[in-house]
Amino acid sequence: MHELRIEENGNLGPIDSSRIPRFAGAATYARLPRLDQVERADVKVVGVPFDAGVSYRPGARFGANHVREASRLLRPYNPALDASPFANAQVADAGDMAVNPFNIHEAIETIQQNALDLTADGARLLSIGGDHTIALPLLRAASERAGGPVALLHFDAHLDTWDTYFGAEYTHGTPFRRAFEEGILDTDALSHVGTRGPLYGKRDLEDDRRFGFGIVTSSDVYYQGVRETVAKLRDRIGTRPLYISVDIDVLDPAHAPGTGTPEAGGITSRELLEILRGLRGANIVGADVVEVSPAYDHAEITGVAASHVAYDLVTLMSELPTARSGREDAARTTAGAQ
Repeated sequence: MHELRIEENGNLGPIDSSRIPRFAGAATYARLPRLDQVERADVKVVGVPFDAGVSYRPGARFGANHVREASRLLRPYNPALDASPFANAQVADAGDMAVNPFNIHEAIETIQQNALDLTADGARLLSIGGDHTIALPLLRAASERAGGPVALLHFDAHLDTWDTYFGAEYTHGTPFRRAFEEGILDTDALSHVGTRGPLYGKRDLEDDRRFGFGIVTSSDVYYQGVRETVAKLRDRIGTRPLYISVDIDVLDPAHAPGTGTPEAGGITSRELLEILRGLRGANIVGADVVEVSPAYDHAEITGVAASHVAYDLVTLMSELPTARSGREDAARTTAGAQ
């Protein structure tokens, strides 16, 4: 089948859905070109099919392709941000990392190296998991590219700063404790958003505070609202290099049932998207969307939410300069930050 694609500003965009039905053809993220179909890419979307670090319901290894299927309905203009991300930048689907499902240490090394390879040309990387274990190697790569510790904005029902599970140091509940210990996080700019639910004990919060994290719970978002939440986050982040990690279970199970460790009382998909949009102009050096487990999804509710979260993250990154191109739009990013 001949691919009829939208082209704008010299960028090869998604298949034209007014001429080829959305349900036809192979699914790439937002029907974008594959990485091997373009000469360069400013933003790369990659799948990380790994879930050997889960502690409860498995299945996130199938998450990236589920999100790709759900992204067929995305369109090239983002009215919420008055932006055309696929015209602003060349965005491409880099396929999936080939990750060992039996050896978690080897898997982490592979993810880190793949992330470094994909960003060697100055591109920004959006990774779709996979369980939250993958955040650690992605943070390592982001920190190396940034030349030092990075700020972290972590959307999740859970802290993910626990020490071990069953004696294992590398799991989906421990990535940010390991990242703190490795010195790759800027401890003046760490935030959890959307946390809720029972903990193992009060010490969980004490340890988390010791690592430097600030917490905006799901209740805080409800009572304070999106604008106050965004203002607090932007004040904490400043202009630092920022990595954004989104565990889809930050959403209430009503908005994201297809995940491994659901918790009642979460934020809505509308709240999450509006918070992300409020970060326009932040120096995002990388991002991930993780813990989509399609076996527990219904009518693509979780997949659709994750695909839209990824879309807004791509939009934000499409407006930022790459190390290769050096393109900037200071007026736009400054206006968006106000």
